[in-house]
Amino acid sequence: MSETEFGATRVTEFSATGVRIDRWARSVTRAGQVTVKDGRVSLLTSYGREIDSAPVGTVSAGRPWFAGADATVARVNGTRYRLTMRRPDGKPGDAAPSHRFLEALYSAGGRRS
Repeated sequence: MSETEFGATRVTEFSATGVRIDRWARSVTRAGQVTVKDGRVSLLTSYGREIDSAPVGTVSAGRPWFAGADATVARVNGTRYRLTMRRPDGKPGDAAPSHRFLEALYSAGGRRS
């Protein structure tokens, strides 16, 4: 993924609910929350309990070849998580949540994996 794909806008905050979070082959939650805020990435359960969090600069993420358009893989504190973010019913031109997550992470100083 090239830097030019993200355009000129610099988004540094992101929040998505209803996210399926897998610790690789094992499901952690099917309706979790992912946030990028105040220089931290947080993975939360549907009840708001923290699964994992880390400073943005230590988190790496990307979209591997085997993941669909709605999934990304993130490494938080050395643990690989697969984040599946479904596109909400909205305008057809809206960016996919996974794309907006990667854009916010990279803008805030995260690394590509």
